[in-house]
Amino acid sequence: MSAVTAESAATATAARTTGQKATVTVTKPIVGYWLYFNAGLVYAIVVVGGLTRLTESGLSITEWNVISGMKPPRSEQEWHDEFEKYKQFPEYKILNRHMTLDEFKNIFYWEWSHRMIGRFIGATFILPGLFFASRGYMTRRVAKQSFGITCLLGFQGFMGWYMVKSGLNQALMEEPGAVPRVSQYRLTAHLATAFMIYGATVFVAADIIRQNKIANGTYPKEAAKLLNNPILNRFRRSAHIMGAIIFFTAMTGGLVAGLDAGLIYNEWPKMGNGFIPPKEEMWSDDYVKSNDKGKWRNLLENPTTVQFDHRTMAESTAVLTAALWAYSRKLPLPKNVRLAMNTMMGAVIVQVTLGVSTLIYMVPIELAAAHQAGALALLTSNFWLIHALRKVPL
Repeated sequence: MSAVTAESAATATAARTTGQKATVTVTKPIVGYWLYFNAGLVYAIVVVGGLTRLTESGLSITEWNVISGMKPPRSEQEWHDEFEKYKQFPEYKILNRHMTLDEFKNIFYWEWSHRMIGRFIGATFILPGLFFASRGYMTRRVAKQSFGITCLLGFQGFMGWYMVKSGLNQALMEEPGAVPRVSQYRLTAHLATAFMIYGATVFVAADIIRQNKIANGTYPKEAAKLLNNPILNRFRRSAHIMGAIIFFTAMTGGLVAGLDAGLIYNEWPKMGNGFIPPKEEMWSDDYVKSNDKGKWRNLLENPTTVQFDHRTMAESTAVLTAALWAYSRKLPLPKNVRLAMNTMMGAVIVQVTLGVSTLIYMVPIELAAAHQAGALALLTSNFWLIHALRKVPL
């Protein structure tokens, strides 16, 4: 080999080595743990958001100031000024005209805490994310996924204020019998976005940890063989379908919360004298607008119909989860998958118990908050099952 040829070969080898160093093939595990931490924060803000709704605190802060809004009132004069702002809106004028300043402080701090956790989550996503990306800890794909989640967080902040604005609308003062509260549509959209952020974060984190195990050769080969068995394909599809059903059940719960529909028909399994409320009550003309074709609006605005829909979805979810669990007993599953399925079965039992208890005790704050947290816990168990069932390259 000539000197020129040898030099060319050495140069090519060096270029390949440099390229390999520049291209990140596997995201470092610390990025996965960072995302899990953020998923935990999202879970926490969902619970705090539920408590904010249940304590009717969400309309206590009538302005959206990203920076100055981080500081709560400190002096008595600042508290009086904030209280005066609240007094200008329908919730105070219609429902809380006898509220004292101390009572206002209580609801203010719930909403302020909710907003501050949201800001903290934004910071814990953006700042460490920029650091990990700049240091080459992420693959290009994970960097794009993390950026997408961060964009969703920004949209979630907008949705939160968009939701609050619906409850501050002065037009409520002109509607006979109007109840000052946020739109059930916007509340449900706000909840759905939170669930999507949580789910995306969990899946990206889980995938990072799994990819590291595969790259390091520590992923159990026997489990990989079981996961690649075609007999699991139907079970895998069913797990995905169950995820969609659980998600939509939770969203019907958002409509229930937005309409305070849990405060009617506080018995189970019946609703009044039968298992189905009277037809004229479920399909009332009171919820039909002039340009509507049919009575479909009852599904979204009639508290009776909304509660019935949520009950039906919840009961269907429980039955289908039990059927999936029974089916799983006949399949050759890895330990992790079987544990995920058993956890999901346990979570649905707890969630149904919490739902029925919340109903029959007329929505006490503690049970209602636990029920909302239980919905996300059930969905988490489904995420675990879906991810654990993913095929592994041998």
